[in-house]
Amino acid sequence: MAENLNRPDSLSTGVGFWRTPEGELFCEDVALADVARRYGTPVYVYSRAAVAERVRAYEAAFGDAPHQVCYAVKAASTRGILELVASLGAGFDCVSGGEILRALEAGGDPKKIVYSGVGKGEADIAFALEAGIRCFNIESPAELDRIHDVALALGRTAHVSVRVNPNIDAHVDAHVATGLGDSKFGVKLTEVIPLYEKAAKLPNIHIEGISCHIGSLVESVAPYLQMVEVLAKFVNELQKRGITLSHIDLGGGAGVAYHPEEKALEPSVLIPALVEAVRREVHIPDIEIFVEPGRSIIAQAAVLLTTVQYLKSGLFERQFCIVDASMTELIRPAIYGSYHAIEPVRPNPKAKRQILNVVGPVCESTDFLGNDRDLAVEAGDLLAVRTAGAYGMSMASTYNSRPLPMEVMVDGGRVLPLRRPQTVLDLSAGEARLGFASPAVDPAHADRLFEEALGFSQRRRVAD
Repeated sequence: MAENLNRPDSLSTGVGFWRTPEGELFCEDVALADVARRYGTPVYVYSRAAVAERVRAYEAAFGDAPHQVCYAVKAASTRGILELVASLGAGFDCVSGGEILRALEAGGDPKKIVYSGVGKGEADIAFALEAGIRCFNIESPAELDRIHDVALALGRTAHVSVRVNPNIDAHVDAHVATGLGDSKFGVKLTEVIPLYEKAAKLPNIHIEGISCHIGSLVESVAPYLQMVEVLAKFVNELQKRGITLSHIDLGGGAGVAYHPEEKALEPSVLIPALVEAVRREVHIPDIEIFVEPGRSIIAQAAVLLTTVQYLKSGLFERQFCIVDASMTELIRPAIYGSYHAIEPVRPNPKAKRQILNVVGPVCESTDFLGNDRDLAVEAGDLLAVRTAGAYGMSMASTYNSRPLPMEVMVDGGRVLPLRRPQTVLDLSAGEARLGFASPAVDPAHADRLFEEALGFSQRRRVAD
């Protein structure tokens, strides 16, 4: 297994990914061009070493402080990724019954699972109770009532924490802010103490801790320290009232550098500051500290590979690079305006360097992966969309009847498929034929034609 990737013969581009002196991009010991040749594009490529390095960085940053790292499943939820995270001792932050199921199927310990989210349904609550998760992060008074009702009906005890909305400005984009007073998340400050006192009186409720999440892509420690101050006041006041909490959950959201001008918030900086603040502010010695990193573990551990289909000139001197990946594979640029670095997998000295809008084939004007990129490419070249691990595949869709992309994990010199390739035939497999129209072409014949076309494309790719 390739752990140390700072090779003397490479140009480092981050743990897991590196370039040869000739400029070819590798993931660990595997050339990305070989991955594309074998599996086609679009394809997500994850580095096992990069994921492991990030999980271990969080663990090491805590030192001897009692803690639990709960990976945020929503960031990237494919089973193989969750298996790797579980094997490293991490727990999981889940926001649906489906995510809890995925975590359990991947080998996750239910006692390391926390369940957040503002709209927990009865079936999901029942499943979480029967699975024996660590705790529910309650997000409203009404939710406490529902969780208690389900627990009572099942004869179970629900372990709970209250997720506090601290009304703290984390200075992040409005799309990813979760700790402001106008956010749908968490319990408002005036309701926190009454909610704990109510929970303490319910027979099928056991109070565990307190929780908070202020947003995503946070670049500074300062908002987290404000959060600790807010939560500590509640922890200390509850202790005075006879309610002693066992853990304090400080959420996730540490910033990742997508753009050269952005600043990453490293675990080695954030976590020691949080541990020191909790020890200083909270009057419960050795209270366990939870964190819920997702993006900061998985974002830089993957690239999305895509193939240039055509170059096209538009009006007003606009030039387009049309690729086979799109907003259905990576929707962040379309909905957030997010930046991802886009680089050739191999340099093409014959191609003309120009400013290009990298766009996909989906029929939406917002279908772009990056605008105004300085690239020297031509049809058939491979591009790597960097820092694509978080909220890439987990937000992928089948819009325009496009199958979900392939995913692989590189482990040293091995390429491990994370899912079987999906085709358009898979998309319609579960759909009913209502018989309203008489097919002009036998559906089974159409399916065979499509399979033959896929085979033709695969033979051409391998031959190239």
